[in-house]
Amino acid sequence: MTKKVLIAGFTGAMGQKTVALVNSLPDFEIVAGLSPIAEHDPEKYHLPADAQIFEKLSDIPAGIADIWVDFTTPSSVYDNTKFALTHGIAPVIGTTGLTDAQQEELVAISKEKKQAGLIAPNFGMSAVLLMKFAQEAAKYFPDAEIIEMHHADKKDAPSGTALSTAKLIAKNRPEHETAPDEIESLNGVRGGDYRGIRIHSVRLPGYIAHEQVLFGGNGEALTIRQDSFDRQSFMSGVKVALEKVDQLDHLVIGLENIL
Repeated sequence: MTKKVLIAGFTGAMGQKTVALVNSLPDFEIVAGLSPIAEHDPEKYHLPADAQIFEKLSDIPAGIADIWVDFTTPSSVYDNTKFALTHGIAPVIGTTGLTDAQQEELVAISKEKKQAGLIAPNFGMSAVLLMKFAQEAAKYFPDAEIIEMHHADKKDAPSGTALSTAKLIAKNRPEHETAPDEIESLNGVRGGDYRGIRIHSVRLPGYIAHEQVLFGGNGEALTIRQDSFDRQSFMSGVKVALEKVDQLDHLVIGLENIL
């Protein structure tokens, strides 16, 4: 049976990549799009001619789609995800910016509604593997710092991938002495601090999405790095999510949990 898809943020770069992906899949159909800036002309955005375009959540009827794919903004992703969960649509969320408290609340709602869903800080396979490898390395190298580099238009910092990486490292590293308090002659120069793990965010034109994790030990160091040079690289992960999200029984955090 063909699965109906609503794409939130379909006018953006990631949204248009998702439109092309869904159009290429034989068992999926785009039935609607959500964007506050879109013209009501589906074909302009490569949507099927009969796809409905909505400017706001309140206009979307319950059950219009089976899957909600979200590449919007940090300011709207919480409301979008909650709407999907409470209106019988399985969310596949690629937008970052959700807080831990918001994620916990959304998972609780999904369990109450028995609604499947997925939040993925990153859909790139190289990024998912970087997080997996960094978590393993943290057992042996508890001292780590993260540098993440993204395009100049990215709205949130640090990236969802970098923050997820820090959480996995913190969860898996042994107890150890943290560095003494430092003096910053330039405020913030040492980056953000997540449980003793420094995260440095770079925003520059020409970048897409890149991350490196640096581990330091006595007389040695380990660096793990991933690079996304084209947004098309994320589509393999989105495809997996589309195909497997209905196998879940609640909202799951992390693409690695459905691979």
